[in-house]
Amino acid sequence: MNRLDHRDPLVFDTHELGRRPGAMRRVTRTVEAPGDFGIDVIGVPAKSPVELELRLESVVEGVLVTGTATARIAGECVRCLEPVEDDLEVEFQELYYYPEDDGRIRGASAGSASDEDDEDETYRLEGDLFDLQSVLRDAVVLALPLQPVCQDDCLGLCSECGARLSDDPDHHHDAVDPRWAALQGLSAAPGDEGDGNDEDSGAREGAAENQEK
Repeated sequence: MNRLDHRDPLVFDTHELGRRPGAMRRVTRTVEAPGDFGIDVIGVPAKSPVELELRLESVVEGVLVTGTATARIAGECVRCLEPVEDDLEVEFQELYYYPEDDGRIRGASAGSASDEDDEDETYRLEGDLFDLQSVLRDAVVLALPLQPVCQDDCLGLCSECGARLSDDPDHHHDAVDPRWAALQGLSAAPGDEGDGNDEDSGAREGAAENQEK
């Protein structure tokens, strides 16, 4: 009994292809992207359209699937956090083995731990059906930019206030000599000039008048 659902848009039926090596058919389909086609900073938004163009070719071991996927990706700039959007086109190819070849594949792969890893990565048909989702996800994720930017010369954000520097290239903050930073808190506040100092000021003025006499 097949576990795959032929109604799933990423599940394809190879029944019409047959098992005669060299037989080929093309399939074009637009599907909704699952929710895991991306990385933390960018990816294909869930349920957004992904256009698929596939070539299914019957070979001795199974069905060779060669295809192209086109989608819109969205994320944020890693420098300034502004939204980023772009078109992505990826190519992929994968061989889906016939179910009855499982024993032969296991026998040929028996031995080292590396062979066991290769066995785990082998894709197989379930009856006449194959699921493209894992292959498509891997192709899309590997093609995504690891550090997307809104523009190549993005200046990022000001480390002091968070302002976007590309909007104001002349943006800056006056640097304060750290040796004088402690004195900033000692400067008199507006309106405090006369508080506590009036007597000293008056004494100095009186002494000056006596000297003039």
